[in-house]
Formats: sequence, structure tokens, C-alpha cells
Amino acid sequence: MTSPKITVETAVAAPLGAVWRAYTTPADIVQWNSASDDWHTTQAAVDLRVGGAFSSRMEARDGSFGFDFAGTYIRVEPERLIEYAFGDRSARVEFEPGADGVTVRVTFDAETTHPIEQQRQGWQAILDRFARHVEA
Repeated sequence: MTSPKITVETAVAAPLGAVWRAYTTPADIVQWNSASDDWHTTQAAVDLRVGGAFSSRMEARDGSFGFDFAGTYIRVEPERLIEYAFGDRSARVEFEPGADGVTVRVTFDAETTHPIEQQRQGWQAILDRFARHVEA
């Protein structure tokens, strides 16, 4: 059975190069990669090439829970597109420059544990934090 796809997007008022770097650089990822203030990413690793691996360690700030989000890049087109697999799911990240900055759109396979809307809200919250980080 194919998982439903969920798409989230945000507009980032910054140059494409800055947006791309912030999305793909571990030092930036640990600053923006969480859905809420009670979570944080403690470490990130990126090998940005087809077949390269990535990982992020996400933890509750109170230390009560944590998990690794990891996968493999399956397509990389600098400053345009990243596709990656994580477990039996995949995601596509598109970078579209426009007059006022860059639209970043993430489309991913839903999982079956949490409701679709909860997944959408979580990924959207992370993307919104990403935009705030780049614009700061």
C-alpha cells in the first residue's frame, strides 16, 4: 500500500544560496530543526550526494524522549531539489526562487502512527522555524 503524500511549504525572504546552505549545513540544522520550543536537535550530519547519508538527533529538552531521523539522499540538484529516503518512506524538497525570496516545498510520505493533520502541522512547524532562522 502506498502512503498518502503530505506537502508543506514556506516562503523564505532570503537569497537562494543562503536558503540552500541553511537547509543543508549541520550547524544550521541544529538551530532550526524542531517543531516546538520544548524540542531541539542536538546533532546533525549531512553527506549531500546521491547515496550519501544524513541524520539528526531530535530530543525533548527535558530529556524524556529522543529519536534519530536518518536516511539516504537519492537525488541532489544543488539549489533546486533534494530527494531522500528514510526507512520505507521518501521525501522531496524543492527550492523555487521568486521575486521575494525562495519557496521551500517539502512533500513526504505519511506514516501510519499519527493522524495526517498532526504530521502536516509538525512538518509545517519545522519549516516555519527554518524560514525564521534563515531570515534572522
